[in-house]
Amino acid sequence: MAKTLKIGDRVVVDRERLNDLLSSIRAMGYEIHGPTVGDGAIILGRIDSDADLPIGWRDRQDAGTYRLERREDEAVFGYAVGPHSWKRLLFPPHRTLWQAEREGARFHLLPMREDTPRCALFGVRPCEMAAIRVQDRVLMGGPYRDPDYARRREACLIVVVDCHEPGGACFCASLGTGPTEAGEGWDLALTEVLQGHHRFVVRIGSVRGLEAVREVPWRDATPADLDAAAKQTERAVRRMGRKMDPVGAKEVLYDSASDPHWEEIAQRCLVCGNCTMVCPTCFCVNVRDATSLDGSRAERERVWDSCFSLEYSYIHGGSVRFSPYARYRHWMTHKLASWQDQFGSLGCVGCGRCIVWCPVGIDITEEMETFRANVGRKKEAAR
Repeated sequence: MAKTLKIGDRVVVDRERLNDLLSSIRAMGYEIHGPTVGDGAIILGRIDSDADLPIGWRDRQDAGTYRLERREDEAVFGYAVGPHSWKRLLFPPHRTLWQAEREGARFHLLPMREDTPRCALFGVRPCEMAAIRVQDRVLMGGPYRDPDYARRREACLIVVVDCHEPGGACFCASLGTGPTEAGEGWDLALTEVLQGHHRFVVRIGSVRGLEAVREVPWRDATPADLDAAAKQTERAVRRMGRKMDPVGAKEVLYDSASDPHWEEIAQRCLVCGNCTMVCPTCFCVNVRDATSLDGSRAERERVWDSCFSLEYSYIHGGSVRFSPYARYRHWMTHKLASWQDQFGSLGCVGCGRCIVWCPVGIDITEEMETFRANVGRKKEAAR
């Protein structure tokens, strides 16, 4: 008699059956989005079969550097992370809030479609799953829920894939957000095992995940399968490119508000906002109104914004944070310090994107250690 699967089980799905898993998810009514190769990077796109996935590709990442190159094997998920985060599907860069048309001397609001896409997020890294949980706390955890985010989040199915190829800028291991699955909120979690027969160890995390696996050929995970998966995780931790000590980060940055090192960073910073655009947890938005030239139509839309833009902190009379010094200090202090006061966690998950996609390679882990060392020296001198 065949074993009855249940939540919490670990099974093995052979690489040759990955398409069966994708087909099963599509049969549940989900449009699958996942990593694919485009524009010289690993980007997110629609996945119709495993051929759309970045098979045999790796990304070389470091401060201000990103390159794709071929692997020596056919790993499906043999890369770290690309510039796109899953935030673009759950919290889109552009969203129309309302539209109106003129009728004589009056305007009337046009009906807005509230269709919520049923998306399967396939290939979410553990650090990105941690980022989604951060966004959940920000956008759904307080008294003022973002209804659009909540609908999209509740309608999606999430397939996490453990990381076995960390990038040079990754530091998730030191923050406890990777490279293997951590926390809750996912439906399936996969570990790609390349040793021996190419296969995936699959952990079932929800009823939806159970439904997705039920019709896919699988077998029980053996101790050898679990050991191979664990060894891949251990190797990934050892190869992590960077680290950051989160202990006392809030106190260090609050004590560093007047540190002259901020000016040294500002002399390198281009104030381009790349770090905020690629960050999977940043949630700042702007609301813009537009009217047609003939005055017959108007609309309001919400768009991603960045605290690095001069207009972001504008009030009557000028910007509150006029200098690059003030803007970088605000971003880093919020990410690692005041975020904890607001939401009870760091606003950073260690994905390293802000380091990689900074044109001048400003490294938040190095800057954090500089401030920590400076605070330590000030305390020592005061004794």
